[in-house]
Amino acid sequence: MTVTTGVPTLVRGRAGRYLPFVAGAVLVVFMALLPLLNISIPGILPGATYTPGTLALLSLCMVFAALALSYNLLLGTGGMLSFGHALYFGAGAYGLGIALQYLGVPLWPGVIIALVGGLAIALFTGAISMRVSGIPFAMVTLAFAQAGSVLVRRNQQITGGEEGMRLPTAQVPEWLVGVVNTRNLYWVTLAVLVIVYLVVLWVDRSRLGHLAQATRENELRVQVLGLSPYRAKLTVFVVAALCASLAGVAYMLLQSGTQPSSVGADLTITVLVMVVLGGVGFRWGAIVGGVLYTILDQRLTVLARADWIHALPDVLRIPLSEPLFILGALFILVVMFLPGGIAGTVDTWVRRRRGERTRSPLRQLADVDEKLDEPVEVKL
Repeated sequence: MTVTTGVPTLVRGRAGRYLPFVAGAVLVVFMALLPLLNISIPGILPGATYTPGTLALLSLCMVFAALALSYNLLLGTGGMLSFGHALYFGAGAYGLGIALQYLGVPLWPGVIIALVGGLAIALFTGAISMRVSGIPFAMVTLAFAQAGSVLVRRNQQITGGEEGMRLPTAQVPEWLVGVVNTRNLYWVTLAVLVIVYLVVLWVDRSRLGHLAQATRENELRVQVLGLSPYRAKLTVFVVAALCASLAGVAYMLLQSGTQPSSVGADLTITVLVMVVLGGVGFRWGAIVGGVLYTILDQRLTVLARADWIHALPDVLRIPLSEPLFILGALFILVVMFLPGGIAGTVDTWVRRRRGERTRSPLRQLADVDEKLDEPVEVKL
């Protein structure tokens, strides 16, 4: 009787383990086929899914979803609140432009140069920032971001200054240039999102990720175990920055240029809002938050110019004509009524339906301790 009831449970357990991967693979295939389909969502998408305008919007959503994923690795896994994460996004974008324009290399070597540059900046700034923690850490990262923004704005001969930097299209393959190739750019941004997700997934499930999570909850205990929290946090910091640089490269290709705002702290705060909106600590939540925020930001701008908005009384017309006001109100509502974000709320509801414990901070710490202790005990 025990064997009879145990086998189906084991099968269900294995099926449940692989279900997220199967669902993710199906979603990626569907997204890859989307430019070939004729799907319209009025009010959300500007047109059918095969049109350049819709593909450009979806591509931008995936770029910021990848950036939100990288920030979720920093904040959700490592517990590091940074106000300078956009510095590495801008390093990828500007690094690609500088490599193509001044070094004269083809696109793919330029991408590698941009990523190596972002990696070098992350190692330098991260090694200094990690000397402190908490609010001082956030302030140091903010200082680095502001310094990067000043360098970008003041070096007009190299970066274009306030006007931004255009993509040197002469060094880019023709199939990635122009509105007619928006479909190809869409597939490139989808590939970048998948790569960033796989990297974040690997870090979260590796010993490095477990060590970073344990450091986030109890750094003293990690030190008592004889491990190095500094190295773990720095490694997670660098990997997150490298993913952000890759997203910056995709942004440069998609927009055919970049602006100084891609380096400033304002973008980091925007990405922080995306992660909180989706749910800190949830990979799919970061993607949902990035996509939802980007669509709202783009579509609310169009909505603000609608004739029926201008026909409303001033008490309604003024706030509804300001997209940032609506986004801010939405963020306040999410924080008040969905404190775990979209993904955290869904996870809590599903676990309650199954009769499982919710992912409270204490429960997360216990799970991380169990994973962290096993390799240590075997080693000793």
